[in-house]
Amino acid sequence: MYTKTVEVVEVSPRDGLQNEKIEVLTRDKIGLISRAIDSGVRRIEVASFVNPRAVPQMADADDVCAALPEHDDVTYIGLVMNQRGADRALATGRIDQLGAVCVATDTFAMRNQGQTSDGSVDAAKAIIASAKAAGKTAQATIAASFGCPFEGEVQEARVIAMARSLAEVEPVEIALADTIGVGNPAHVARLMTGVKAAIGDIPIRVHLHNTRGTGLANVWAAIEAGAATIDASIGGLGGCPFAPGAAGNVATEDVQYMLQRAGIETGLNLTKLIETNHWLSPIMGKQLPAMVAKSGGFPAAQSQEKEIA
Repeated sequence: MYTKTVEVVEVSPRDGLQNEKIEVLTRDKIGLISRAIDSGVRRIEVASFVNPRAVPQMADADDVCAALPEHDDVTYIGLVMNQRGADRALATGRIDQLGAVCVATDTFAMRNQGQTSDGSVDAAKAIIASAKAAGKTAQATIAASFGCPFEGEVQEARVIAMARSLAEVEPVEIALADTIGVGNPAHVARLMTGVKAAIGDIPIRVHLHNTRGTGLANVWAAIEAGAATIDASIGGLGGCPFAPGAAGNVATEDVQYMLQRAGIETGLNLTKLIETNHWLSPIMGKQLPAMVAKSGGFPAAQSQEKEIA
């Protein structure tokens, strides 16, 4: 029997925007974050603390943090690749949780953060330790868990071994990321099962892209396999500057519609998510990929009464 509740982490302010060519103003990023909170989101990936020359869209990370709305019940996540980024994120005083990243293949790890796969695991473990020392929480994501844009197939044993190593420093969760959207439900279920057996009680989050149309099916497979948390992006925006062909995340609206109709509680408001999509679309200068914002939610019952002449 699948779970009755699922947590959704909103990643549109970071992963949703980082690969977009149009410059999104700081005030619009804060508007997106505020609307997400108003839609019920309680964990938000607000920025990544990386070299602005590599990811220009995140050049205003410190300014975004300075303008974040005050909400005691909201966890603000900062994505970091190295200790320098971790120190920057902690210095803002507004980041509640660090999100460390390690990569399942050497080629992608070198392109993404200039180190080997093993080196990225060591860096992630150090970041988790530094967050704890600062009185904050931290989690880790294993990028390219289901396939690499450069090396192709990724052995499940490799991802499981990485998860086991990360578990040694007790992050609040470990995420499996389908960075380029190549996963399928059978693969998701199988890898979830293997990682769960390796890390014990540490919750598993999944970060799934809809690049090849399998995103929602993979979300469902992950939930059935015990995923506690799902990453999603309003509008279905998303992509990785260092992963050729990586397209949008699973859309928050689409995930919410599916879970809501299945009777799974998330705390999110579908109507407000759709409204946020319609607000964001002109800012991005295009219609966003999310399907539910185009079609609307489940149709309301129509009156069957006939007019009396």
